Amino acid sequence: MDLTGTRIVVTGVASGIGKATATHLMALGAHVIGVDLRPSDVPDTHLVADLSDPSQIDDVVAHLDPGANGLCNVAGLPPSAPAETVLALNAKGLERLTAGLAPKLADDASIVNIASSAGIGWAGRLDSLRAFDAVPFELEALRAFAMEHELLEEGASYFFSKEFVVTWTMRNRWRWRDRGIRVNSVSPGPVDTPALSDFVATLGRARRIMELMDRPGRPEEIAPVIAFLLSDSSGWIRGTNVAVDGGMTSHLAMDAAGW
Repeated sequence: MDLTGTRIVVTGVASGIGKATATHLMALGAHVIGVDLRPSDVPDTHLVADLSDPSQIDDVVAHLDPGANGLCNVAGLPPSAPAETVLALNAKGLERLTAGLAPKLADDASIVNIASSAGIGWAGRLDSLRAFDAVPFELEALRAFAMEHELLEEGASYFFSKEFVVTWTMRNRWRWRDRGIRVNSVSPGPVDTPALSDFVATLGRARRIMELMDRPGRPEEIAPVIAFLLSDSSGWIRGTNVAVDGGMTSHLAMDAAGW
């Protein structure tokens, strides 16, 4: 796979999956523009921004030159963070950055959103997901939504945020089709990043899942799948959520079906 001559924006580039993705894309020839709250010397170009803040997102959009060939939304907060901040960064921030950058992307560009196997239960929360569209991108409003929809306990806001990413990706499968821009998501299972211990400590179900897994994944195992979805080889994949999780999603689906 050759990405020489492409420019790709990657958020959450300072560590974990974002860092591994940037490194892999650069090895394939891409020029990577990284965005993260923390400084990073990995990408070719780096912008420091808090993507839970709508004004800083707008500044990033205004700063970036037109013509990028891809956007990879990796930045996210773990379940121990305050619910309103999780919803701001993982959901509203992803939506605002993507909608803002889409008009500046090159034709035939690719957008890849990093969801999670935690988003598998989206079909059981459609009413809340629909209601979330009307919630302003403000911490106070997001806190009120989390309280109303019982998202304050045991990382529920994180699960909801990833359900949002999965469904937002599917809902926008053809939004930019007239320009050849496609959007897909990747759902990793437990991955050995700095946030893994947070998940295990915060979520009882994460501990149970880890008991089923042979091992956590590695960021370097997620990055090639992202790169494929950013490449021309995935041109007819649209609105798809790709599980990269060591078989966990298949296990949960079979278990839920009683098989």
